[in-house]
Amino acid sequence: MPSPADRRVKQQRLARVRSDAGAGALVLTSHEAVSWYLDGVRTHVSLAGPPVLAVRVDDDGDHLFVAANEADRLAEEELLPDDAARIVRVPWQTPPTDAATAVGPAMTEAVLAGPLRAARASLLPGERDRYRALGRQTAEAMTDAARTLTPGSTERTAASALAAALVARGIDPLVILVAGRSRLGHRHPLPTDAPLGDRAMLVVCGRRHGLIANATRWVGAAGPDDERILAVEADFLAATRPGAVLSDAFARGCAAYAAHGFDDEEWTRHHQGGPTGYAGRDPRATAQTLDPIVADQAFAWNPSAPGAKVEDTVLIGDDGIEVLTADPRWPTVTHAGRARPTALPFS
Repeated sequence: MPSPADRRVKQQRLARVRSDAGAGALVLTSHEAVSWYLDGVRTHVSLAGPPVLAVRVDDDGDHLFVAANEADRLAEEELLPDDAARIVRVPWQTPPTDAATAVGPAMTEAVLAGPLRAARASLLPGERDRYRALGRQTAEAMTDAARTLTPGSTERTAASALAAALVARGIDPLVILVAGRSRLGHRHPLPTDAPLGDRAMLVVCGRRHGLIANATRWVGAAGPDDERILAVEADFLAATRPGAVLSDAFARGCAAYAAHGFDDEEWTRHHQGGPTGYAGRDPRATAQTLDPIVADQAFAWNPSAPGAKVEDTVLIGDDGIEVLTADPRWPTVTHAGRARPTALPFS
């Protein structure tokens, strides 16, 4: 259930955002902003569609503009009682965003993208607990699915096993990628009927309570660059600490490719990840992202090279890094003092 205490903190954070921007009202319209503010409610019907509600935040309190055919379900199953009392029912043919902005002047998310990212970056205790449970169960789903696979399994068979394991745990499968031996050169391998062969990559992004867990795993044979890609990841993680600037952490991780024997342009061939949470990457790190890194922020770096990749969702704390997407059943190696996943042999 949503937390009234957490909502008060989020209201205070948005009050500062609105004050700094000179905004009387602010309309939240994206999945990440609405789900964050409403403490993890499910904002979608179609995973590919826009949110079914928008939130207008102003000095008079919050008002939730909700598609009329979704209002009863949200009120009964997802929202706090105070939220349910502030629902404005919108005809199904009117986008909730249009209804929320038609009331009067208001700032939009597009104008305040940076301050809104900063407002949701440091996760509250309840969010961190939900994230730990999500990360653990996402990793367990990957283990359970991987254990059913053989070299003769197709990529689509692997994808269906991953999706089933996630959905059974109440996790929405936002992204599922699978590459067998013949397709390991692709960084975003949408599943095909190709067999896995002796080595395969599994990638998932799973969402629950608005939060997204990102992880990559390998099954079958070890790869020649497995250790080196862990060394690149270690440099990314070492630079990811409260008080640092995101672009600086990105630069250190990119430089690690050449330092560990990869082509010095390898980082240009795929994005490297960055902060995560209520968006898959919030934002995707580049040399131009100047967001500060804060305590209790989630990250998912994903350094990669042809046939090599590592990715987990972690929580950044003042006292170090906590890996959230971990399952003790998955084999690991110790690298830079941290347990990191290695390839799971086929049964």
